[in-house]
Amino acid sequence: MSSETPDYKDTLNLPKTDFPMRAGLPKREPDWLARWEKLGVYDRLRDGAGDRKPFILHDGPPYANGHLHIGHALNKVLKDMVVRSQQMMGRDARYVPGWDCHGLPIEWKIEEQYRAKGKDKDEVSVLDFRQECRKFAEGWIDIQRDEFKRLGVTGKWDNPYLTMDYHAEAVIADEFMKFVMNGSLYLGSKPVMWSPVEKTALAEAEVEYKDHTSHTIWVKFPVASGDPALDGAKVVIWTTTPWTIPSNRGVAFSSRISYGLFRVTEAREDNWLKVGETVVLADPLAEDVMKVARVEAYERVADAPDFTGAILKHPLAGADGYWGYDVPMLEGDFVTDDAGTGFVHTAPSHGADDYDLFVKNGLVDRMTHNVLEDSSFAEHVPFFAGLKVFDHKGKEGKANKAIIEKLVEAGALAARGKTTHSYPHSWRSKAPVIYRNTPQWFAAIDKPLDDGMDDYGATIRERALTSIDQLVKWTPQTGRNRLYSMIEARPDWVLSRQRAWGVPLTCFVKRLGEGRVEILRDDKVNARIRDAFEAEGADAWFRDDAAARFLGSDYDASDWEKVTDILDVWFDSGSTHAFVLRDREDGSADGIADLYLEGTDQHRGWFHSSLLQASATKGRAPYRGVLTHGFTLDEKGMKMSKSLGNTVAPEQVIKQYGADILRLWVAQSDYTADLRIGPEILKGVADSYRRLRNTLRFMLGSLGDFSEELRVPHAEMPELERAILHKLAELDRLVRKHYDEYDFQAVFQAVFHFATIDLSSYYFDIRKDALYCDGDDSLRRRSALTVLDTLFHSLATWLAPVLVFTMEEVWLERFPGEESSVHLQDMPVLPESWIDHDLWTRTEARRAVRRVVTGALEIERRSKTIGASLEAAPVVHVPAETAALIDADSFADLCITSQITLTTDVAPKGAFTLDEVPGVAVVFARAQGEKCDRCWKILPDVGTHSHAGVCGRCDEVLNEEGL
Repeated sequence: MSSETPDYKDTLNLPKTDFPMRAGLPKREPDWLARWEKLGVYDRLRDGAGDRKPFILHDGPPYANGHLHIGHALNKVLKDMVVRSQQMMGRDARYVPGWDCHGLPIEWKIEEQYRAKGKDKDEVSVLDFRQECRKFAEGWIDIQRDEFKRLGVTGKWDNPYLTMDYHAEAVIADEFMKFVMNGSLYLGSKPVMWSPVEKTALAEAEVEYKDHTSHTIWVKFPVASGDPALDGAKVVIWTTTPWTIPSNRGVAFSSRISYGLFRVTEAREDNWLKVGETVVLADPLAEDVMKVARVEAYERVADAPDFTGAILKHPLAGADGYWGYDVPMLEGDFVTDDAGTGFVHTAPSHGADDYDLFVKNGLVDRMTHNVLEDSSFAEHVPFFAGLKVFDHKGKEGKANKAIIEKLVEAGALAARGKTTHSYPHSWRSKAPVIYRNTPQWFAAIDKPLDDGMDDYGATIRERALTSIDQLVKWTPQTGRNRLYSMIEARPDWVLSRQRAWGVPLTCFVKRLGEGRVEILRDDKVNARIRDAFEAEGADAWFRDDAAARFLGSDYDASDWEKVTDILDVWFDSGSTHAFVLRDREDGSADGIADLYLEGTDQHRGWFHSSLLQASATKGRAPYRGVLTHGFTLDEKGMKMSKSLGNTVAPEQVIKQYGADILRLWVAQSDYTADLRIGPEILKGVADSYRRLRNTLRFMLGSLGDFSEELRVPHAEMPELERAILHKLAELDRLVRKHYDEYDFQAVFQAVFHFATIDLSSYYFDIRKDALYCDGDDSLRRRSALTVLDTLFHSLATWLAPVLVFTMEEVWLERFPGEESSVHLQDMPVLPESWIDHDLWTRTEARRAVRRVVTGALEIERRSKTIGASLEAAPVVHVPAETAALIDADSFADLCITSQITLTTDVAPKGAFTLDEVPGVAVVFARAQGEKCDRCWKILPDVGTHSHAGVCGRCDEVLNEEGL
């Protein structure tokens, strides 16, 4: 522009916005949190719900004992995206966060504090101990609440649910007493998973399986009686738990397996299997056994006879008369010839299959009580009294080695070794567990219940399985299969724990001898317990006068024993449907949640216990939908571990990038599988965020002077605008569908592609000229502004459930005010009439031709032939049917060239083409004329109008503005 040419910059409608490209989220997000709290956004939505249909996502309670990890963040952000999206699609979406407060982890922490001070827990009153546990939980609840809120999670944070609230404890006790009254509760003595470190029974949900190195031994059981063909033979068993041999009461076999009698013919003198010994083995495993026993030669002397009725001697019978009892051979369905010897040594006090086999054969009276709560052998066990399987830290004790040595001394060992295998560990102490026979309280899941709620089955198992198949929607569907198989195969539920911090098993028993008890079933007693817990909490059970107080004058307290065990904490969380969904004003009218959402580990945890508990007390599942997500891994797909140094803490991500980037990582990921996170992945997420932010910034810059007076009716808009609204209306339906399916990855991918490809790289690129250079009243500019306004409302609300902070910033940039918030808005419903597939077909044809033009011009730009596309006036060769779909007058604007020539002539050789757009070819040509000093198009008429150096369009605009 020459010095005499006027500066037309001020006559342009250039973008104006204070919305920064650099988000500064870590510093700015806390201000929005404070703003939402002051506005009371969550309560406002509840107050304004009117006749909206409720949507209840019931929060699975995290445990109140430590800072949040990335898995917590994933879980809470997913829940928040569900709640916010349902709210903005027209539901009354309620979310009451909760905490699991009872149980061993907290108790363990208090005991650790005691030990550090040289204090003995047993010297402290149970009520004082429980108060310390309560205070510990309260402290962590406050910390975790702030950490969850920092993630941008909405909810009733000022009134969450806590399993240790008095009302919650009263309801948990009341739900337990329903088990008492419906006949499902019983006292049984059977093997349960037991933690020697924590000295308590564990449920399956409290156990994790990790590699463990165990002793493995092959033991000889001499035949005492049976088929004469077995005379002098020894049955060989294999086990990875030598410590259970002193409690052996039988050997299991399978009639499906081929067995033989094998005689040793050559062996080293120091072998434990000697020349001439005859052993019974499964045929497929004999070679492996002989090899590990270092037998050099052997012969198969005969088929093994029928084992039915055969009796063996205990391998330690000769060492002490304690083991002088008969050891029967029993048919067992669980015996295989995959490994071992084809025989399984059975200790019914230390194995579930073993126990079931003895029950089946009427031999329950042969249970042993050899192992105490700390895994030490009882005083009555010869040789091994006081020796432990595992010590107080979970390390191997002395029992295994002592038993192996005694077996060697008794000549009962055939071979020994070590093996690494998957073994159950307590997920709290991380120490190995054992199966141990101990009296525990169980819920019978196959006993018909006396409660009149038989719509979905008579037993807990039947109701649970029916619920899984008929009443629940599973996301993903694989969750159904996993939980169904678990419920189908699970044993009775162990309800009791030998601890102090929790809700007690509120029942009284009368001892009848021989391990039998009578359970007191009295509604009046139950009511007194419930009322006391409501007023004082579960501590009321542990007061000295509890028995007399609750039994009242109806019973003699000396006849009845108060049960002192506490409930499995999974019963607590499994009962939340009653004191949250059923009892709260913001709960569910029918006490059933629309959705439970947790990690895949909760198929054996909260989903599982909630299903069992509600099936017993409600007759069906407490949820209509279940969503499960995977675990978080590092960028290489490795499990996160502090020792490996590959953990990613939410706090670190928020400090570096902001919570919205963490939320966007969740939305971009496929949560149905395990999710990877790390520095490089987060950089990619941040890049996507910047591109999206740039799209939103362009809209804000252009919409500053938009008003309703400028709005153009849909029918009067140019085709380009109507095509974008068609795409928007289609996307509106797709976004709602994906949000309803909880498919946040699909939502984000669809919206991101639309925002960056259809808008930023196409529509915005084309319409910049009209927005900047057209007159204020031009139909094209007003139409573009109308579309931008519509796009703004849709994009801001579509993305608000994901980018909660950024969309609030975007919204307030355009609609400032103390009462303003995007989170008080609904997603706008777009008219069906905007959808025009024929129009979109034409649009796609034009875009395809445009891609060829853009490709041709990019080559010229790279070679420095031109600097910008406005310097070009390409000739575009298209088929006649394509030419009919293109408006030649506006096609130059679509291609962002100053001029363009459209022809159906055959393209010359060497014209630019793209394989994916057949029939279209472009020949480059320079634009003819001068460059307009206002819009920068090169046109022949520039300089021929009343205003110097401008084109006809710009001259007209300047005249309209009186310049």
